[in-house]
Amino acid sequence: MEKYEEIEKTITKRFRKEIWKKFVKAICDFEMISEGDKIAVCISGGKDSMLMAKCFQELKKHRKMNFELEFIVMNPGYNELNKEKIISNSKLLNIPITMFETDIFNRVVNIEDNPCYICARMRRGYLYEKAKELGCNKIALRTSL
Repeated sequence: MEKYEEIEKTITKRFRKEIWKKFVKAICDFEMISEGDKIAVCISGGKDSMLMAKCFQELKKHRKMNFELEFIVMNPGYNELNKEKIISNSKLLNIPITMFETDIFNRVVNIEDNPCYICARMRRGYLYEKAKELGCNKIALRTSL
């Protein structure tokens, strides 16, 4: 069994109550997915967004509804080590990512008032733009609580 298959099984079996059932319930309760949707699943590279991507993959595998997924990663200016880590983790998890480059970090480095807010807004804008370019009608973002 491949490592990603073990991880997928863990999500739906070992963490069924804590993660999987809550994910599926939210998708169903709020009618987040419709027949024919094309969803851009936005991955930052962190464990939360990687887990979200795996949950969407599992949902697609087990649901009877027809929808498509695009896994997008925006590089806002990560160093090579961080960028390669995201790529290798995506491969390990069998998540077929589309990575695109931006210069957001360079553009906000000298902003003194609310640089995090500006950076977050710019990142979201680039993600929306890329999703639209890929023909997606919805996006999935992991946000902080």
